[in-house]
Amino acid sequence: MAQYFRIHPANPQKRLINQAVMILNDGGVVIYPTDSCYALGCRLGYKDALERIRRIRNLDERHNLTLLCKDLSDIGTYAMVHNAAYRLMKSLTPGPYTFLLKATRDVPRRLQHPKRKTIGVRVPDNVITLAILKEMKEPLLSTSLILPEEGSPLTDPGQINAELGKTVDLIIDGGYGGLELTTVVDLVDNEPLIVRAGKGNLAAIGT
Repeated sequence: MAQYFRIHPANPQKRLINQAVMILNDGGVVIYPTDSCYALGCRLGYKDALERIRRIRNLDERHNLTLLCKDLSDIGTYAMVHNAAYRLMKSLTPGPYTFLLKATRDVPRRLQHPKRKTIGVRVPDNVITLAILKEMKEPLLSTSLILPEEGSPLTDPGQINAELGKTVDLIIDGGYGGLELTTVVDLVDNEPLIVRAGKGNLAAIGT
């Protein structure tokens, strides 16, 4: 049965953040709030945790996974960012945007899109998530919490616990989550391409 932490959305309890990171460091799968909706996450390098997330979401290898980073300084390690892409990302982060970029060699092949060799990256505007990322000192592998055959993400932490408490290691209750997914922007080429219109200011992307 998953542990269940109620963490203050504006002033996260340091003790609980540390415990959440310990669970992630032990290969755990965590459900946590973001600035768009609740998400599933695990640390990089834990294949079993990744496969658990894929089973919960019923995802195939073509689904682009996302690396949540504490700031843009982490992104260059995992994705190839040209100057125009960096300027746009800097103007939109932190925020509810996911950027598709070519993955570097530091990203395991199983995390990349099998044909395009891309990875999703983003810097969330959520105090709890940023506290976890700063304590982890590395990105969090993540995907939105949308169950198979459901059209929208789960928003109620109590319902999340009831439905998924036996399948994950930790559920972080940071209050009710949102229903709107991130806006996904393909930045592989020079011109940004909106792949999925979601939360955020689309006009700021300039497409």
